[in-house]
Amino acid sequence: MIYFDNSATTRPHPDVLKTFGDVAEQYFGNPSSLHHLGGRAAQLLEQAHKVAADCLSVRPSEIIFTSGGTESNNAALKGVAQQHLSRGKHIITSSVEHASVYETCKQLEEQGYSVTYLPTDGKGRVCVEDVQRALRDDTILVSIMYVNSELGTIQPIEEIGRLLADYPKVYFHVDAVQGFGKLPLLPGKWGVDLLSLSAHKFHGLRGCGLLYVRRGVTLSPLIIGGGQEAGYRSGTENVPGFVGMAKAMRMQRDGLEASRTHMKRLRNRLIDALSPLAYCKLNGPGKDDECAAPHIVNFSFPGVKAEVVVHALEKKDIYVSTRSACSSKADKPSRVLLAAGVEEERAKSALRVSFSVDNTEEEVDVFVRAIEEIVPNLVKIMRV
Repeated sequence: MIYFDNSATTRPHPDVLKTFGDVAEQYFGNPSSLHHLGGRAAQLLEQAHKVAADCLSVRPSEIIFTSGGTESNNAALKGVAQQHLSRGKHIITSSVEHASVYETCKQLEEQGYSVTYLPTDGKGRVCVEDVQRALRDDTILVSIMYVNSELGTIQPIEEIGRLLADYPKVYFHVDAVQGFGKLPLLPGKWGVDLLSLSAHKFHGLRGCGLLYVRRGVTLSPLIIGGGQEAGYRSGTENVPGFVGMAKAMRMQRDGLEASRTHMKRLRNRLIDALSPLAYCKLNGPGKDDECAAPHIVNFSFPGVKAEVVVHALEKKDIYVSTRSACSSKADKPSRVLLAAGVEEERAKSALRVSFSVDNTEEEVDVFVRAIEEIVPNLVKIMRV
């Protein structure tokens, strides 16, 4: 099997699975309970906060564990919107955000908020000057993703953070779900107030994520109840999952440079092989673009339906996707690609390949040979 859909989800690392099992078996007490079993679970949960914080170079008290990226994004946007309603109702985001940000903004618009959706260039990148021009007296939040989940475009997060340093009443949220473990991530240094992560994107388990909330930032909690996670996210904590996520984070941090170099080599090898093919068009950043993440390649076969290619590859035990997994079943062109200026016909035929450290150069070569076999035949069929 060749698995090239790592931006949808990654295979859990064996050490993470073992950690999850050990903790679930030995530390099953509710961390809110007063007895010894609860205390042991609470200590382990506290340690997980410390490890996660250390991996982001922030304080443990600034880490709020959640169920994943979607909850974290919702908690950040709705939390700021509701908490600071009296100060303003204007939010700035981009036109290429993940659905969990984009649709949340749409929902907030229905509730009377004003949202500016920034355009991007042909690579899907936001212009910092556009952020500045969009700022208003009633702006309360800017939300821009770190790495685009479909195009692999790195947004100018550090530059936007420097800009917003002059606007202390405007909070800055970053959806970094596709960035952690692939690129450096320093929210405290970059002026980020809120940041979302999801464990299953970096070899952790599904159902676990976190929201970094900078000290001094106030949010209205999305989930209320028993007051867990400093009151920001009530509900009995998933101690085994969060401890496993912290372990996955530490492994990703420690191996960052090696894995980044490896995935970039795979990306370049794939682009070099696909670029000469007349029926293949690259979408988003090119091979040597500084704004290219090392693990995502998006390309199209104009005139051929992407779903047909996906299923043809699946028959060869090769797995890729057409877009973000949260939107891949929608029977229409990718909103993200259209917003980045990709024409509709080309967007309909777009595929996304996303690597992890587990992938190899040999797998890239097998994939390319499969494309060279499958796509020309489909092109001939479509022309008949």
